[in-house]
Amino acid sequence: MFKWLKTIIFGEPTGERARDKKGRYVADDKSTPNVNEAYKDGRTPTKRKKAAPKAAPKKRGRPKGSKNKAK
Repeated sequence: MFKWLKTIIFGEPTGERARDKKGRYVADDKSTPNVNEAYKDGRTPTKRKKAAPKAAPKKRGRPKGSKNKAK
């Protein structure tokens, strides 16, 4: 099935965790592979790609070279 059509029909998983009466998180029941009880809507949210790390800023100070050596 097309991914975009699936999101239109079923919607995206909310990612909101289910809680019990005391307010604690509910664990997933491994005996039911099609449903994830740890989330309210029963579907595990998709993992997002991490952003690429930013380049380090240029260092400042004495430039390297033969004329600028400390004496």
